[in-house]
Amino acid sequence: MPTFREITTRLVPLLMLVGALLLAAGLPARALTPLSVGQDETAINLLPGIEFHRSEDRNFQVSTVPGPDGIVRRIEVEATAPNGPVNWAVFALANPSDEQFDRLIVAPNFRLAGSGVLNPDLGSQRILSITPSEGFALDRQTASEGDVFRLTLDPGAVVTFVAELSSPKLPEIRLWEPDAYKDTVNSYTLYRGIVLGIAGLLAVFLTILFVVKGSAMFPATAALAWAVLAYICIDFDFWQKLMPAAIAQERIARAGVEVALAFTLVLFLYAYLNLNRWHGVLSIFTGLWLAGLAVLAGLAVFDPILASGIARVSLAVIAGVGLVLILYLAFLGYDRAVMLIPTWALVLFWLFGTWLTVTGRLDNDVIQPAIGGGLVLIVLLIGFTVMQHAFAGGGIVDGRISDLERQALALAGTGDAIFDWDVTRDRIYAGVDGEALAGMPIAAMNGPAREWLPILHPDDRDRFKLALDTILEHRRGRIQQDFRLRDEEGHYHWVSLRARPVLGSDGEVVRCVGTMNDVTERKKSEERLLHDALHDQLTGLPNRELFIDRLDAIVALLSSRQDMRPSVFVVNVDRFRQVNEDFGLATGDTILLTLGRRLKRVLKPQDSLARLSGDQFGLILVSETTADGIAAFAEQLRAAIRAPIAIGGREIVLTASLGVATLSPAVPAPEAIKEAELAMFQAKKLGGDRIEPFRPALKTAVSGRLQLESDLRRALERGELFLVYQPIVRLADAQIAGFEALMRWESPKRGLVSPADFVPLAESCDLIVPLGQFALEEAARRLSDWRRLPGAESLTVSVNISSRQLIRQDLLSDVRAVLSRYQLAPGALKLEITESVVMDNPERSAQLLVRLRELGVGLSLDDFGTGYSSLAYLMRFPFDTLKIDQSFLRANNTHPQRPIIVQSIATMAHELGLAVVAEGVETEEDVARLRELKCEYAQSYLFSQPLTAEAVRKRLGDRRNGRRAS
Repeated sequence: MPTFREITTRLVPLLMLVGALLLAAGLPARALTPLSVGQDETAINLLPGIEFHRSEDRNFQVSTVPGPDGIVRRIEVEATAPNGPVNWAVFALANPSDEQFDRLIVAPNFRLAGSGVLNPDLGSQRILSITPSEGFALDRQTASEGDVFRLTLDPGAVVTFVAELSSPKLPEIRLWEPDAYKDTVNSYTLYRGIVLGIAGLLAVFLTILFVVKGSAMFPATAALAWAVLAYICIDFDFWQKLMPAAIAQERIARAGVEVALAFTLVLFLYAYLNLNRWHGVLSIFTGLWLAGLAVLAGLAVFDPILASGIARVSLAVIAGVGLVLILYLAFLGYDRAVMLIPTWALVLFWLFGTWLTVTGRLDNDVIQPAIGGGLVLIVLLIGFTVMQHAFAGGGIVDGRISDLERQALALAGTGDAIFDWDVTRDRIYAGVDGEALAGMPIAAMNGPAREWLPILHPDDRDRFKLALDTILEHRRGRIQQDFRLRDEEGHYHWVSLRARPVLGSDGEVVRCVGTMNDVTERKKSEERLLHDALHDQLTGLPNRELFIDRLDAIVALLSSRQDMRPSVFVVNVDRFRQVNEDFGLATGDTILLTLGRRLKRVLKPQDSLARLSGDQFGLILVSETTADGIAAFAEQLRAAIRAPIAIGGREIVLTASLGVATLSPAVPAPEAIKEAELAMFQAKKLGGDRIEPFRPALKTAVSGRLQLESDLRRALERGELFLVYQPIVRLADAQIAGFEALMRWESPKRGLVSPADFVPLAESCDLIVPLGQFALEEAARRLSDWRRLPGAESLTVSVNISSRQLIRQDLLSDVRAVLSRYQLAPGALKLEITESVVMDNPERSAQLLVRLRELGVGLSLDDFGTGYSSLAYLMRFPFDTLKIDQSFLRANNTHPQRPIIVQSIATMAHELGLAVVAEGVETEEDVARLRELKCEYAQSYLFSQPLTAEAVRKRLGDRRNGRRAS
């Protein structure tokens, strides 16, 4: 009877046939061939013995490999993944020995070999769990580099394993003997530590080099070194040990460092080869490339696989483009390109090896660490290359040199030509280095000293001979001389000679040595500076300094030339500021050029013309000595200025004010100009377009004006200024609606000074600003006091604002402070501004008036109708009151239409929502007519003279008692 073993042996082939039939019938497949595991084997590749399956169900059934008893069993495994299709791997292991032993199943998360180029495998968790057909479940070991499971194989056991995969890819899975795996990991740990240390030192060293040296290649090289260090840290799993991260984050980091490698390699190539020096297109192309890689770095966060694939292709493109550039520039003789050839050859070799690896053509355990080490080697070679530039200091880097060599080096550094005169042989040697004396007749300069005379400027020959003779005679000193040499084309160049004698043993001069340099540009610059210092840059005419110098020279001649009677003219263009405002500064400059040429054509050669200031010219008339001749000449000047000037299709007609003063030996030049200016100011004061001679009375008038200005300044300090208030009457009920504050000056020495005398003076000497501040403060204080009286709650006070106040930034803050200090209601304080003041600068005035109105201040347009009189401008400004000038209130023989104008103004003002105040009402008939025109207010002596503050308070009290304002 057969034994059990014999029966089992006969049944095994039959069972295998049944399994094949079941597989053909569509049942789940099984690993038919178990891998035999010997005790002496340290590592076994399990991939050849694995069958892969994909299941839509969560339960997976498989038939096991027959065990020692020959029985085929079926096992069912439930997936641990939450949903979706499940990938399975089935393999079997057999222990033919009689001993039990342990093994490790290891599946690395990332494997560079075979990872791919365009759609690379950046790593992931490979195995979720492994279920054996018998025995205990496998223990997952803690490991950052991959999935590690420990299993125990019993003697003679044949075990089928079902592994649930977390990804469809399983690039590597091995069965390791535990101690052998540990030794292998430790051996690579040592290697990786050495490579990491070298990469870290390189990055730090190149960063220090970047700090020491400011060239662009050093920060680019340091950036490349840090990118390589980051790649090594991630590839060697060092970063995972420092900062454990999820697999997805590791994929992002791996893609990011590959993009960083491409980015920094482009940056290094651009900076090291100094590509911006060769062509601007290369800079634009490089900038676009770097921008694309920067965008790719952002893409790595969302799609690391796509970003890594593009980065790997970009590295290949960079290598190819870099090779073309390096070879091209090396062919042109660019030394940096030549020095980079060995490094770039290593880069190409590294990329070729990497391509073989990622495509799977090169696959072993050493290749991935070797790729990382190759990167460090490339950075090391690049570091040596850039260090040659960092520590290159020229031809002489180290070593002692003699004093003679040091002097020769210093001379070579200056770039000057050599001057060596051998006195004994009378031979001059002029050695030219570079462009120190480019274009000079060097042949004529090398020879006897006398041969220099023909090529020297005639005015410089005597000075040159004297300098050489002086050196020979005194046997000391030094030559420091600038002279002119004629070049080969006949043009003269300024040459600077600096030389000193060399004495022989007998104390005589044997040589004279030094340097020469072309200083033509410096001389021309000095001449230009001298010319610009004494001439007007716009017209090219002499300026005030040169004009005074010429006047001094003529005054010095007057004592010896009795026949000379020179005159000084000062010409000022009338309303030239308006030309600049209307047509622009460029047009104004063109007009000044035209006037300068016209005035110059009127003069004779012995006369002088200068531009004294912006629109002011000065003339020295020597050609005419009689009174009639001077007068005729002055009329010629007026006619020349009044001739129309055609600009831009328009004709501009200008006039001028002319002042004339006579020169005498007793009058200094500055004083003569001042006298002519006083006469010119008098002509301008009388309306312009006229000629005024200087009279001593003009000085007296100026002196009186200065004294009045001095008294006005003291009056402000001493409190001699005060305000009076002219009532503004409401025509409907003849009651006082408000007051206009008027400035008065009671001088102890002059008495009551008219505002017509001191207000224009204050405007011309910047005193109008403190006067305006005083008026604003005093009027607001009085108004705050009066409005507390019964029946005076709606009272207003108007304060006049000058043009200088309107253009100051402080006006807003002054008004705001006054309103806050005296708690005035909106509209109680009014500011009166004339048309001419507003229209000096309409844009700025409109902005400022709007802000004043926002503060709660009333705005009144004074003297309407005497200036621009344009209601179109009124619509731009936020006025609430319109004051009609008194000249429009009544008709006369010359202007019978004036009352009609008043009616039109009042009607249009009401349509614009403005209140109307009429000034200068003289009769009751005027009052009646204004009431018919619905004019709200009037202001004149008919109602009241200007009142002091005390009189106003009394008048308000009388109004409270029922008396009419009269």
